[in-house]
Amino acid sequence: MNGTDDLNGRGAPTGADDSGGEGLFGEEGCDAGEFDDGLLEEELRRAAAVLDPVPAELQQLAVDAYALHDLDARVAELTFDSLVDALPVRGAPAPRMLTFRAGEVTVDVEVTQDGLMGQVLPPQPARIEVLGGPRPGSPLTADDLGRFSADTPPSGPFALRLRTDADVVVTQWLRA
Repeated sequence: MNGTDDLNGRGAPTGADDSGGEGLFGEEGCDAGEFDDGLLEEELRRAAAVLDPVPAELQQLAVDAYALHDLDARVAELTFDSLVDALPVRGAPAPRMLTFRAGEVTVDVEVTQDGLMGQVLPPQPARIEVLGGPRPGSPLTADDLGRFSADTPPSGPFALRLRTDADVVVTQWLRA
């Protein structure tokens, strides 16, 4: 072998010769620009299914997330977040204050290390779910004044889904 020869001994990189022989993927006369993208994608999907299958829990999460999709729900926009909008204060950590708005409905939420509490405005009874990852939503009930609370704070990303007599409102997802 001289300095220009490589492993195949012909001076061309293995699988990349111009002689019309085997190409990079073992196909006759095929170079990198000629292979079928759809075929390659299908081969990669089959390999991933065998070598790195999607866990059953993750598949169930995806199905559950799709089931949560509610076409009638209005998305409540975050209009105030004390982590972003408030001035920092020295001392003990202050509770996180959040305000969401969807049309005429406003939801004020205070998140502390002891739990969360909030109020739906205008005051009205509502069923509220604290959504958080793979677990089913924690059910809460707002009283006639729109007040609700939970004894445990959300961990990780969370959102709220409110069901009033007239509306279904879902907040955007935030980290606790």
